[in-house]
Amino acid sequence: MTTEESDHTGQRAAREVRGALEGLGRSGEGEAPARGVELLGRVGLVAYGLVHLLVGGIAVQIALSGGGQADQQGALSTIAGEPFGVVVIVVIVLGLLAFGVWQGLAALTGFRWASGWDRAQKRIGSGARAVAVLGVAFLGVRLLVTGSAGSSTGGSQQATAGVLALPGGRVLVGLGALVVLIAAGATIWTGVRRDFLSELDRSRLPSWARGPLVWLGVAGHVLRGLAFAVMGVLFALAALTADPNRAGGLDAALKTLAGQPYGVFLLLAVALGFVAFGLYLFAEARARRV
Repeated sequence: MTTEESDHTGQRAAREVRGALEGLGRSGEGEAPARGVELLGRVGLVAYGLVHLLVGGIAVQIALSGGGQADQQGALSTIAGEPFGVVVIVVIVLGLLAFGVWQGLAALTGFRWASGWDRAQKRIGSGARAVAVLGVAFLGVRLLVTGSAGSSTGGSQQATAGVLALPGGRVLVGLGALVVLIAAGATIWTGVRRDFLSELDRSRLPSWARGPLVWLGVAGHVLRGLAFAVMGVLFALAALTADPNRAGGLDAALKTLAGQPYGVFLLLAVALGFVAFGLYLFAEARARRV
């Protein structure tokens, strides 16, 4: 191939990529690059909702009996233990991957109808959602390959120990705690302000479901954000004490809540918040615009 032919091929490839990006949403809903990705992404939202329902159910079990692993890993392990559980895990992983791609592309090139800080906020939100759902998809793949999804607390403590061993490790863990706390605050604020409604077309839902959807979204965002805030506090304590055993994931955060005065009631409230968020995601799968 001559230099001229190589340049022509490179320019044609660049035009094709640019055209594909500019065409996002023309064959799928909103920012989805294709109808198939959109439909799989909506399946992914249902799967993500199912994971939240199971986390909420396990949290109720912890509040009442003290047993269970209330995190995404525990939820996936519960599904895998059921008849046809592996098939369900495969469907969950495919749906979450599709929704992650959908939201990742929205974070990179989407929301062109908005501008300025509004567009930046929406792209940041889509990026955060992409990371969250792809993380759960990774856990599902790990479960399929190794037979175990692990533990959020064990993984958090191991990662924290590695970071603390680095120069300035306590500062890095402290910054990580700050990021988690900011994300928790943003989640709570989204629920309080009901910002999530801007991404929904509620006319797609039956009239009787539109009002409950709002309250499910508010409760789900606020109480789920509270659980994340406790996670942030645990990481902050690990940074202050240089003790990785103080860090913890979602399971540790919920069990920390259970250990507080009136902890059973706190944990039950947060558990209902996860259930509410799961039900909200079921409705979002139908009503989501982008």
